[in-house]
Amino acid sequence: MSQVSRRLAFVPRMLGESMLQRIGNTPLLRFERLTRDLHAEVYAKAEWANPGGSVKDRPAANIVAAAVADGQLGRGKTLLDATSGNTGIAYAMLGAAQDFPVTLCVPGNVSEERKRTIHAFGAEIVFTDPAEGSDGAIRKAHELAAAQPWKYFYADQYSNEANWRAHYSTTAEEIWEQTEGRVTHFVAMLGTSGTFIGTSRKLKELNPAIRCVSVQPDSPFHGIEGAKHMASSIVPKIYDPAVADDEVWVSTEEAYAVLKRLAREEGLLTGVSGAGAMAASLRVSEQAEPGAVIVTVFPDSGDRYLSESFWDGL
Repeated sequence: MSQVSRRLAFVPRMLGESMLQRIGNTPLLRFERLTRDLHAEVYAKAEWANPGGSVKDRPAANIVAAAVADGQLGRGKTLLDATSGNTGIAYAMLGAAQDFPVTLCVPGNVSEERKRTIHAFGAEIVFTDPAEGSDGAIRKAHELAAAQPWKYFYADQYSNEANWRAHYSTTAEEIWEQTEGRVTHFVAMLGTSGTFIGTSRKLKELNPAIRCVSVQPDSPFHGIEGAKHMASSIVPKIYDPAVADDEVWVSTEEAYAVLKRLAREEGLLTGVSGAGAMAASLRVSEQAEPGAVIVTVFPDSGDRYLSESFWDGL
């Protein structure tokens, strides 16, 4: 049994052993061409290798497992949450595998690929105003949960401690093992903040000298899907700004430019938030000491965004 399978052994058996074995232990990719003029090693976790195609399989599986163990999800209850897509896909996948209904509040402007994938797994989608982004979806989920508490288990990924704990027990451990303890910097884009908070807390326990850098869009109005500009958004309850040693703000244009470079120079199609995290990692590497080992996270693949118009201008 894999390490992640052991850590998630409390997930109900109905999920299936093969599914458990495929969550986590994702590849760590090194980038040579993007960093050829730098004196640092830059890596990224390829989270699209998870069965649901994104990093969100980790927290979704942990949230579901904790809810089942506590008796919050069961007896015909429907899992409800707000999502910009990837966590929703993970919930929908788990719901199909474990036979519980799923209702998701989703901004209407998420990529067509995400909408179709959620629908394929059989989950119900409640679309919210695109102009309100993830905050509008959160408000709608709160409204539905308050109106029918007997019907829904409101997973609330933005407040659920099982979110960041999934990364504390898996993502951080994998980075430590895959770099043989050489990691000097961890860089991640903020959305729910679970990836950054959980991974950073564990890495700092393993080595307090590791620098943890959070990344945000530089404007309330941005094109980095899944990312949060904290100053203008509903701040997730699990977010703790004190965890970050440094913060980097990335523009949509910078993220798009790195997105193109990853495709044309490294042969990798990644999502925009991953490209934004890579843009920040390249900036960090310019200031880091020679020999630094910088690790970031690619939450998903670019396959989920190929219908988006930004590709037309790249």
